[in-house]
Amino acid sequence: MDYQRILDTIHDEMSYRDVTGKVASYIPELAKVDRRKFGMHVYCGDQKHFSFGDSEENFSIQSISKVFTLAMAMRLMGEDLWDRLNVEPSGDPFNSLTQLEYESGIPRNPFINAGALVLSDILVDQLENPKQELLDFVRKITGDPDIQYDEKVAASEKATGYRNIALVNYIKALGNIKCDVEPIVDFYFYQCSLSMSCKDLSKAFMIFANKGKMLETNEKILKPKTVKRINALMQTCGFYDEAGEFSFQVGLPGKSGVGGGIVAIHPDNYSVAVWSPILNEKGNSELGMKALERFTTLTGVSVF
Repeated sequence: MDYQRILDTIHDEMSYRDVTGKVASYIPELAKVDRRKFGMHVYCGDQKHFSFGDSEENFSIQSISKVFTLAMAMRLMGEDLWDRLNVEPSGDPFNSLTQLEYESGIPRNPFINAGALVLSDILVDQLENPKQELLDFVRKITGDPDIQYDEKVAASEKATGYRNIALVNYIKALGNIKCDVEPIVDFYFYQCSLSMSCKDLSKAFMIFANKGKMLETNEKILKPKTVKRINALMQTCGFYDEAGEFSFQVGLPGKSGVGGGIVAIHPDNYSVAVWSPILNEKGNSELGMKALERFTTLTGVSVF
């Protein structure tokens, strides 16, 4: 497969001028990002890399980080995790409160904000230094010791994160939060501020394409059963109330974030990350979704 030719074709065909969405503004620091940014990176099972554009520039990965915290929580709790989280698509926006009352404080899945906040509670409860241990985990699976939190983004999230604070309080009132609210939301705001590039993300997500093992060293990070569960959740829930559309158009398990990043994997084949900060009305990268649809069309390879 000539991946570089395919990526070059996508780069030539697409531009920020072709989409009509907006950069996220409800987190003030994200509103400062240049809407013209566009990059894509593919990391293949034979350890080859292919890319274009701004693929090595760091950006705030936001909800993509939920895949990392889910992996960490599953390593700690195994199947017991599902006593506190469901595994169904929500059909509602990522920050919705409406389902919690009807479902007794059990979030519909780990990737909506309510579910990710329960994951944060678990990690704060069980880890001595959850922020450092998340950094250590991500640095290990990328091989990049320089990955950091973006302090300005974290502060911006703290200053405006009233809805997430409300979610934690509501879930706690319904009996599914153990820790105090402040350390949970502090950890959550920091995890969303993780600053990574498309290259970093494609390397990190290779463990989900490679049955839980580091491609370079063959070191086992996650059990194959855990990877199967996470990939299934990415396929059905990774794009909030647009998960069906992403499956329909792209046909890969993946995860998006309101920083404009999307990562997707094809088991045993590749991990691909794309970044364009212009979001559609569902909060997913408009150009990123178009690029990934074109990618699976031109390669002829998806999970379906």
